[in-house]
Amino acid sequence: MRLLPLAVLALALPAHAATLESEADRLAAAVAPKVVEWRRDIHAHPELGNQEFRTAALVADHLRKLGMEVRTGVGITGVVGVLRGGKPGPVVALRADMDALPVTEEVDLPFASKVKTTWAGKETGVMHACGHDTHVAMLMGAAEVFAGMREQLPGTVKFIFQPAEEGTPPGEEGGAALMLKDGAFENPKPDVVFGLHITSFFDNGTIGYRPGPAMASSDVLRIKVQGKQTHGASPWTGVDPIVTAAQIVLGLQTIVSRQVDVTHEPAVVTIGGIDGGNRQNIIPNHVTMVGTVRTFDEHMRGQIHASIRNIAENIARANGATAEVFIDKGYAVMVNDPQLTARMLPTLKRVAGDDKVFIRNKVTGAEDFSFFAQEVPGLFVFLGAKPTGIDPKKMGHNHSPHFQVDESSFPLGVRTLLQLTLDYMAEAKP
Repeated sequence: MRLLPLAVLALALPAHAATLESEADRLAAAVAPKVVEWRRDIHAHPELGNQEFRTAALVADHLRKLGMEVRTGVGITGVVGVLRGGKPGPVVALRADMDALPVTEEVDLPFASKVKTTWAGKETGVMHACGHDTHVAMLMGAAEVFAGMREQLPGTVKFIFQPAEEGTPPGEEGGAALMLKDGAFENPKPDVVFGLHITSFFDNGTIGYRPGPAMASSDVLRIKVQGKQTHGASPWTGVDPIVTAAQIVLGLQTIVSRQVDVTHEPAVVTIGGIDGGNRQNIIPNHVTMVGTVRTFDEHMRGQIHASIRNIAENIARANGATAEVFIDKGYAVMVNDPQLTARMLPTLKRVAGDDKVFIRNKVTGAEDFSFFAQEVPGLFVFLGAKPTGIDPKKMGHNHSPHFQVDESSFPLGVRTLLQLTLDYMAEAKP
């Protein structure tokens, strides 16, 4: 569908679009107390990836009451709602993630999580330590607003409530990729997809965005170094996998510092765990290392993978050991479509205020919104929600047990989803 240039759009938008804009803002203000209520309820009842049964039921019931076509069980616990407007137009997908983290909450709130579970063999709390509870509540609010203006809506809105953004239990599929496999973008297929992520890094009322590669790919790295076990007092009678592993760790540091062009894109290679041996005087048979690889470019991603194998295998060989390298490709690079980002920037500035919208730095964290944005042009923005009046030393950011956000940021999040959708629909009309 042809998109009008911004200059033409500014002249062609009109009273109709302005009416929809003001109506959406009016309804967003009316639904704001419900958004807070939903968020607090979801926050008090967090669920891990692929286990979001209560949250999914809450969402599905809400969408059905709004008169939408609703599919459940998409990607295990995902929910997809379709709202067909009263007028023809494009299909816009809006996405929120539903899962919590295995984190024990340490914030003194009346709706703080008390949920406990077992994760990786250890008892832990469960907490919405990344704000996904707010994403669900804000999208529920946007759904209610759009349902209230259905007949005026020039297009279709597809609401994607996604499980397992933070990952799945070992051995399970899930997240955006599985939702797509289960047909989340079918009947109808969206023309574009929008999403947002709340953050306590940025001041309340601000919106951060970045065109092009904005968040890194995320790959899991495992290296098994096989040596020959022997007595620690006579290391020459065996092959030491610990010394070999140490040399591999140091060698891997040269990939980013010496082998890839960091003026093109940044990259990260981190070893986060080493396991081997159980006694001070025994050189073990093998050592296992685990780590992560983060990149912003697919070619560089492949180059780094090849370098990891080359370094690990050859250092091991030089020591008389062997190294097996396993790289599990995870989330793709999260790319904001540059053209779509440029076209929607005026919307962001109108909603938040010109001085409240800024280009943020690249994020070496990963997001599986990336898979949705591979299917259709996507735009993913960050909603500032830094609480005020809290000692900075006691305030945690995303994934911290002290994570919290300012609830007064929610109306801006709802309005952002609404106005991105409405402006895209108005712009996309022939």
